[in-house]
Amino acid sequence: MGDVQLAETLRRQGITDVRVLEAIRSLDRSEFVPETMRSEAGQDSPLPIGHGQTISQPFVVALMTEALNPQPGERVLEIGTGSGYQTAVLSRLCGEVYTVEVLPSLAEPARERLLRLGCRNVRFQVGDGTAGWPEEAPFDAIIGTAAPEQLPPALYQQLRPGGRLVLPVGPPQGAQELLRVTRPLGRGEAPQVEKLLGVRFVPMTSAPTPSYLH
Repeated sequence: MGDVQLAETLRRQGITDVRVLEAIRSLDRSEFVPETMRSEAGQDSPLPIGHGQTISQPFVVALMTEALNPQPGERVLEIGTGSGYQTAVLSRLCGEVYTVEVLPSLAEPARERLLRLGCRNVRFQVGDGTAGWPEEAPFDAIIGTAAPEQLPPALYQQLRPGGRLVLPVGPPQGAQELLRVTRPLGRGEAPQVEKLLGVRFVPMTSAPTPSYLH
């Protein structure tokens, strides 16, 4: 059973993209949280998932996805797999998702969960999210579910011309802003940077060497 009521709540809060709402509706958020938190999974609030990490508030997931505007056939890079909830939403909207998680203790359960739920268009890496996934670049869109203090240059460089990046940026204990950065089609042109919302995300951390989950 999907989250019909949650999708309706998000629609009333201003999420208008029908495809995003349908992706939310098709999922059961309780699948992505610890068993002790499942009774709260239908609420529009962030929840702890262990290891100092959280599953984002559904409104923020929907808003970021709507801002990213992933299209069928596109290749999307996600930084911060976490529980895999945002990954699952993306997998319903684009061609392929490449997701990077710094914590193996989160990455492996997320991979197993997503495969069990039928998300077959997702590839997984354990490693430094700030480095992106250069071997698979360029990407049509990039989304980050943890906040670096500044926009990592590697992520911007891995966008194709015309590509979109949606990412929270700011210090762990200070003001963070959700940004949408669009890479221009022409060389030498400045990126388009839009400030979408004040947010609070866990910090984006780095790790030494990437490894791949199959």
